[in-house]
Amino acid sequence: MLLWLSEYLAQDIDSSFAVFQYLTLRSILAVLTALVISFIVGPVVIRRLSAAQIGQVIRSDGPQTHLSKAGTPTMGGAMILASIVLTTLFWADLSNRYIWVLLFVIVFFGLVGWIDDYRKLILQDPKGLPARQKYLGQSVIALLAAVILFESAQLPAETALIVPFFKDVAVDLGWGYVLLSYLVIVGSSNAVNLTDGLDGLAVLPAVMVAAALAIIAYTTGHARFAEYLAIPYLPGVGEVAVFAAALVGSGLGFLWFNTHPAQVFMGDIGALALGAALGTIAVIVRQEIVFMVMAGVFVIETVSVILQVASFKLTGRRIFKMAPLHHHFELKGWPEPRVIVRFWIITIILVLIGLATLKIR
Repeated sequence: MLLWLSEYLAQDIDSSFAVFQYLTLRSILAVLTALVISFIVGPVVIRRLSAAQIGQVIRSDGPQTHLSKAGTPTMGGAMILASIVLTTLFWADLSNRYIWVLLFVIVFFGLVGWIDDYRKLILQDPKGLPARQKYLGQSVIALLAAVILFESAQLPAETALIVPFFKDVAVDLGWGYVLLSYLVIVGSSNAVNLTDGLDGLAVLPAVMVAAALAIIAYTTGHARFAEYLAIPYLPGVGEVAVFAAALVGSGLGFLWFNTHPAQVFMGDIGALALGAALGTIAVIVRQEIVFMVMAGVFVIETVSVILQVASFKLTGRRIFKMAPLHHHFELKGWPEPRVIVRFWIITIILVLIGLATLKIR
């Protein structure tokens, strides 16, 4: 929206307005805009959630230290979604097909999360949205996004699997691209949701991964940088950096209120949408493997749940004191801030490793 306005002003009024057409500037402005929107909207959302008594329900079998969190306003992920969507509409090129796919994914995954939260918190249904219905909703949205991206692909590299550390290894997936994209988007969505169990534990890793994906999107959409790094050049993908930057700004704005002790939780409406958005960006920039490395904390949390359930069903024994993994460390006696910060540090390391793969080829 503002890009179109800057183009008009640059042509008819003053050429200096052309500066707003630079992708780097618009990405920086997207971070700041999303941050400001979050700061403005955050207190209003928290007050309304508190007034409506939409508070977190704490599991009785969870860590006892979490009992004090009961009643903390949740569904705060709505402010994240609003901030990302508005910022993207402000600063992104709305003629770019990738932007609309990302907006489609984050809005409708947020809708699935909202329905789940609404049933749990408003209708007082402890099960929320039944797992089959939730998974069906996620699957339909992810498959639609994957098919749209596949059918609109203009270059072979847009649907090939890029293998890190190798310059010329790109596996032609064909329709397998749709399956891989579906798995990445749905898997990422649920992984972030599982990780969102402590104050700020999920949102800051999501911010760090989004920032790295913004860099990858920019370099992938820049012919010279792509050639220098020996990664496929994909025209138009650079615009995804604006969306990723909006996610960074909105996530940091939410963390302002979600840091320990949290004033608000994001709920499924935020966690499912954030995870799906990250997965979709990874698919668009063709770096699914690198994404799994950078999002290692989310992957480990998900694997811990799978192993715990499988072990209990097969042997009757539990591998961890409690799953997801962050609860295991809590029950071992780690204070919540220690668990959170150490998971943040691990994410920083993994993100740096992921970025390093761009050059080590």
